[in-house]
Amino acid sequence: MTTKIKIKDIADELKISSTTVSFVINGKAKEKNISAAVAKKVLDLVAEWGYQPNSLAKSLRTGKSKIIGFLVDDISEPFFSRIARLIDEKASEHGYKILFSSTRNNNEKAKELLQIFRDRHVDGYVIALPEGLEAEVERLIKTEVPVVLFDRYVPGMESDYVVTNNDESVFRATQHLVENGYKNIGFVTIETEQQQMLDRLLGYEKSIEENGFKKSILKIEYKNSENSIKEITTFVKSNTKLDAVIFAANYICMDGLRAFRQLDINSLNKIAVLSFDDFELLEFYNPPITAIAQPIEEIAENIMKILLSKLNGNIKALEHKQVTLPALLNVRGSTLKRA
Repeated sequence: MTTKIKIKDIADELKISSTTVSFVINGKAKEKNISAAVAKKVLDLVAEWGYQPNSLAKSLRTGKSKIIGFLVDDISEPFFSRIARLIDEKASEHGYKILFSSTRNNNEKAKELLQIFRDRHVDGYVIALPEGLEAEVERLIKTEVPVVLFDRYVPGMESDYVVTNNDESVFRATQHLVENGYKNIGFVTIETEQQQMLDRLLGYEKSIEENGFKKSILKIEYKNSENSIKEITTFVKSNTKLDAVIFAANYICMDGLRAFRQLDINSLNKIAVLSFDDFELLEFYNPPITAIAQPIEEIAENIMKILLSKLNGNIKALEHKQVTLPALLNVRGSTLKRA
């Protein structure tokens, strides 16, 4: 058949009721005392004609779409893409599909994507909360649909979330530099109110203050990589005593390495480099870059554990699970002990 097949078409062909066909397709033949012979005829014709059930109509009947909405800033970023892959694997094990979307830091696009998720009747949401969308997501949480935030959270917002101990991990990373003889340590981040970035800055400031050093902080009004490279170049040029720099995210670190190259000096012999968020490319730089590695598998595992528990009704909608996981400092050649 070339036209879109309906349950009624199958029922008419087999001269049985549409209800019987529906029960068979939805796996309820035994429950409804439909004979094995009739069930076989239905399933054989479904296979022959290539019938595809309307997933939206099915979700309206069952109350379940078996779809999860996944929303992040940019799914191409290594951290988000790795989380997405693991979430997809774990969701598939339980019969769920994922709708993956990137906001590109555009709030209007983010609101449109959330509306699309609602229109598709997704069963739950996994969200790295975009800045400026707090009120929208809080309203979503209050509808009692399962929502699990990750990477960041909002103080005071009652929500489920899975995050890394950003402040503690950056504190320990800064202490690592101090213990290796570095005293003029800079910190490069972005101008933002996102809690994970504020916590990373807090960890740096705490270490610097405890050691009696002077803070050197660059907050980039991040628009694109080109703009970021210019600001980092200016920062390094104007802080000639810098002997180490911590970058608050790996994409900022990559901009920093490009800035060092444009400075036409072998900066890593003069300035130690440490990045938040590890990924493969940092290992192959010369020298390899020391980085704080977030526990990707544990993050994904905890996200799905919370979400599936709520979807299965094991955790009441008003009870919120909040998980903070430790990060690992992968020490490499870029932060060797000073001679």
